[in-house]
Amino acid sequence: MTEPGALDQGVTRDEWTATVVGHHRLRHDVAVIRLIGEFVPFRAGQSVEIRTAVQPEVRRRLSPALPPSLDGKLEFHVRTVPGGWLSGTLVADTKIGDEWLISAPAGTFHVDPAGDEVVMIAGGTGLAPLRAQILELARAPQPPRTYLFVGGRSPRDLYAADMLVLLAAELPWLTVVPVVERVSDPNWPDEWYEQIRAQVDVGFPADDLLEGTLADVVGAHGAFDHHQVLVCGSPAMTRATVERLVETGTPRGIIQYEGI
Repeated sequence: MTEPGALDQGVTRDEWTATVVGHHRLRHDVAVIRLIGEFVPFRAGQSVEIRTAVQPEVRRRLSPALPPSLDGKLEFHVRTVPGGWLSGTLVADTKIGDEWLISAPAGTFHVDPAGDEVVMIAGGTGLAPLRAQILELARAPQPPRTYLFVGGRSPRDLYAADMLVLLAAELPWLTVVPVVERVSDPNWPDEWYEQIRAQVDVGFPADDLLEGTLADVVGAHGAFDHHQVLVCGSPAMTRATVERLVETGTPRGIIQYEGI
């Protein structure tokens, strides 16, 4: 456990303290980390800068997967980035009681709850800021019809399948479309996935999976020319998806996008 005050040096009024209360390893390279602390004044869809007592000199931008909470609840979906200074440590070594500093909310992702239908396209942990906005929309009296395309290389890359199935069942205006580049998982074992699969029997039925890249599957739906369109994922996935959307008639000016 981090000693109190371990990150006090250098704290400014533009940084907020939060303490890890949950660390859930979902895949060999993905973890969901939950914290409680001071209220952080970000907007759903934005990212924030974090630093930890483990590597206080290293800063990493992450997008909260929950909208702002007055009781200081935060959730982050973290994937190990090859060569990343901090991501691997966060996924593998985060402990309950670790102290984080949160700062510098930034980003322009937004959804108008009184606006057009919404199309969200999430690759990997690019789901986090879009999930925050879905939960924010759920507070509106009449949220717009929302379609969430969520993609991975194979079915087990859809690390939040159980949560998304339950969320779609709870929110009648939300449709979740799972997309995989191949319908079979790799033949090497992922011990974390196997543990989760033994405990949770909720997920996407195999028949619901659409095969292809997110760019190809979304492009096959034609133009989204009267929609609010948001894309978030790896830089390569984001670029490919935005270009395919434009090629199939979606106006570039209505596409909000961000690489992670």
